[in-house]
Amino acid sequence: MTKKRKHQEDFQKVKLKVGKKKPKLENATDTTFKTKAIQIPEQLKEDGVLPTQNRKLNIKDLLSQMHHYSPGIKHNALLGLKDLLSQYPFVIDAHLSNIISEVAAVFTDKDSGVRGAAVHLLQFLASKIKAEQIAPFFPLVSAHLSSAMTHISEGIQEDSLKVLDVLLEAYPALLTDRSVILLKNFVELISHQQLSKRLKSREKLSWMLSVNPNRRVTSQQWRLNVLTRLKKFLQAVVDGSSEIEDEGLQGQKDSSHSVRNPICINWKVHANNQQHIQLFENGGLRPKINSSFRLRSLASVIDSAEKGLSSAENLKGFIEIIIPLLIECWIEASPAQSAPILGNLLESESQQLMQQVLSIIHLLWKLTKRHDETYKMELWLRMNYLVDFKHYFMRHFPYSLQETVKHKKKDSYKGNRYCVTSSNSVDHLLLNLTLCDIMVSLASTATLQMDSGWLDMIRKFVTDTLQDGSKLNSKQVNRLLGVTWRLMQIQQNKVATEPLIKAVYTLYQQRNLLFPVRTLLLKFFSRVYQKEDLRTQRIRSRSKVLSRWLAGLPQQLALLGLKNPELSNQLIDIIHSAASRSNKELLQSLQATAARIYDPLEGALVLLPAEAQRRLVQLVYFLPCLPASLLACLSRCCIMGRVSSDLAATLIGILHMRSSFAGWKCQVQDNSVNDVDYFSFLFSTLIGFSRKELTDLQGLRGKPHISQTQLSPVRLYLTDLDQFLHHWAVTEMICHSLSTIPSQSQCFDILQTGICKYLVGLVVIPDSTAGSVLCAINKLLDQACILSENLHKFLASCCYSLLYFLLTLDKEDAEHVQKRDMLWASCISALALLPRLLRLMLQSLQVSRICREELPVVAQLLRLLMQHGQLRSHMITNEFLVQQIIKDIMTLKSGEVQEQWLTDLHYCFNIYLASHPQGPGPINAVY
Repeated sequence: MTKKRKHQEDFQKVKLKVGKKKPKLENATDTTFKTKAIQIPEQLKEDGVLPTQNRKLNIKDLLSQMHHYSPGIKHNALLGLKDLLSQYPFVIDAHLSNIISEVAAVFTDKDSGVRGAAVHLLQFLASKIKAEQIAPFFPLVSAHLSSAMTHISEGIQEDSLKVLDVLLEAYPALLTDRSVILLKNFVELISHQQLSKRLKSREKLSWMLSVNPNRRVTSQQWRLNVLTRLKKFLQAVVDGSSEIEDEGLQGQKDSSHSVRNPICINWKVHANNQQHIQLFENGGLRPKINSSFRLRSLASVIDSAEKGLSSAENLKGFIEIIIPLLIECWIEASPAQSAPILGNLLESESQQLMQQVLSIIHLLWKLTKRHDETYKMELWLRMNYLVDFKHYFMRHFPYSLQETVKHKKKDSYKGNRYCVTSSNSVDHLLLNLTLCDIMVSLASTATLQMDSGWLDMIRKFVTDTLQDGSKLNSKQVNRLLGVTWRLMQIQQNKVATEPLIKAVYTLYQQRNLLFPVRTLLLKFFSRVYQKEDLRTQRIRSRSKVLSRWLAGLPQQLALLGLKNPELSNQLIDIIHSAASRSNKELLQSLQATAARIYDPLEGALVLLPAEAQRRLVQLVYFLPCLPASLLACLSRCCIMGRVSSDLAATLIGILHMRSSFAGWKCQVQDNSVNDVDYFSFLFSTLIGFSRKELTDLQGLRGKPHISQTQLSPVRLYLTDLDQFLHHWAVTEMICHSLSTIPSQSQCFDILQTGICKYLVGLVVIPDSTAGSVLCAINKLLDQACILSENLHKFLASCCYSLLYFLLTLDKEDAEHVQKRDMLWASCISALALLPRLLRLMLQSLQVSRICREELPVVAQLLRLLMQHGQLRSHMITNEFLVQQIIKDIMTLKSGEVQEQWLTDLHYCFNIYLASHPQGPGPINAVY
């Protein structure tokens, strides 16, 4: 009983009374709380700033919808992204990482509409995002692309090719960096692995074409789609490799007529031993050294898997996989296994597939040529694939398309049964040429006897294509000439090469050829000529066709002119290269056409740009003969301003080197430049105007073109500043050439005779001509020279006319002010060298014959002559004449207020002449 009572006491129940509240427990939790509002204005403001599209969704909303399970919402999100980013392009840079990752993730979406919208959005983004911006995220894009290409769904595989097209167009370099993975994906798209029947073990796996009946297109069409993309991908790999040289002629960057940046050399500096000339092995700004050794690239330490097709092992491995598959594709598309017929007909789709097969092989052949051991690679290709290529590729060669050509286009392709372009842009001539290019790359001089059969087929096809008169585009011609060049290298005797050169020349003679086609043909002939010229004289055998082509180049240049400056430049470069090698046929043709090329009105020299003009001027040095008619044309080109003054000076220097006065120790070419013709050229260029132009000037009167004074019979024709500066620069070179002639007295007599015959007696003389004559007199005058009286009077009249023009020149006339220093220096030098000239000029100052407005000019002239240090002694000698002139001026001004200019004249006379100071003094007049 006691225990029971104790137990009840421990768990005693509390009895609650009605109407009383329940008492709170001791361990009860207080659940009351208070709240206050929290304001976050900045977060709300940031959310409202994000731009939205027409459905009021911003970039975050649209990207979040990309994870929705509904295809419709994802499709709308992709469309909304495109609209938003097109309206607000700056959003792309701010959210580039999220945009790329979300768009790439839907490459493998199950819904075709979502994938199509993703491709369109990717195409839009590719036009907005640069390669350097997307480069950090491109591994992710490439991974999603590989996943799509290897997906089990056929629709995703097909759409992955569209993604590949966009990336190849926008980012080829980034895509080709992951070539190892993508090339394997290409193979898996059209084939599957199987155990080789020849081996029981699994050591070697072979690939065979796969057929999937679930696709929407035929197996052949699917392979065509895949191979088309594979060809584009390999083309991007080839384009990204700068070491690969084109088998055609477009890749010849180092030919002699290619554009190079010349090194400017100042010969005056080198002549004074102030600077040394650096010589390179092959010239140019980037000299090349021919060596059989190559430095190992830093890329060689990279794993072969990372190097892609730049590794020889990877390239060989891919060739071993893809070539058998390509041969299987060719067999399916090739004509029926019947007797081979010339020009086997192909269906359009089959021809496209065969074109892609050959294009891929051709690109792989190009990639093999960038490795160090090219010869070993070519030997490996020949050993493994020549037999199959002959059996399958050459069995029905050449191929043509089974399609009816429209009547409108029939005439343009008349005669060429292999050159029909179908309505779907299929070029089966290119198919045949690509096959020829692949095959000839496997042949060599050593294997000529073994390969003679199929080589003869290719040679006949190439010759017929060149001679049938069809219109070819640049791509066809480039491949055609590449095959022709390779055939000429395989068999280098004249019997084999001459028909090929003749066939190319037949194509070259066609009219209205496209400029790229004409350029390729010029490059081909130039390359053949250089190759022929490199042979020794003992084994050299000149091609008659090549000589005929060279002889026609100058005439083509004369006819072309400015119609096509680029083509003219190429012709000039080839002509220059052959002329420098003393090609007889070309030099004879150039001599016959020189008068038309250097015509001062319509010749190529005055029509083409400056660089082409420089090359044409250099060609003058190689002309066998320089007759008087040609020198007259060259003189007019120099003085008309159609060539620059520097180029005119270069031409004058070249003619001087061709003359008998150049000081050659060895005998110069006979009758190259006649002495009389050479002096006629120098004098005509020195005068700067033709006889007809000087005659026409005699009828001009008054300002602004004529400056005249009553004290001189010579009136000055004021030339334009550009013409004056050009003439003056040419004059300096003419004076230099005249000063280098050994017999200076005879040279001066010839110059004096020319001046007296053609200039003395003229009433109007150009100011540049008067200055040039004085400059030449100053340069050639020495103690042995004797001037005639007529020349003295003429030069005195010219000096006073020039000095009067300079003293009356308005300082605001900026054009003529720039002539002042040059003309003043010529006049003062002539007056200082010829005292008789100064005396005749002073005697002509008969102030009684002039108007009063000219008196201050005469006074200023006398004052400047007295102040000039070089003329001081001569002015003292003529003190009486000066004093008489001053008296005459005073007589005319008597009874009037003495002006300042008269006071200054008296002062200078008293200071410099009346006191007879000793020595010329250091004072020089500043006018």
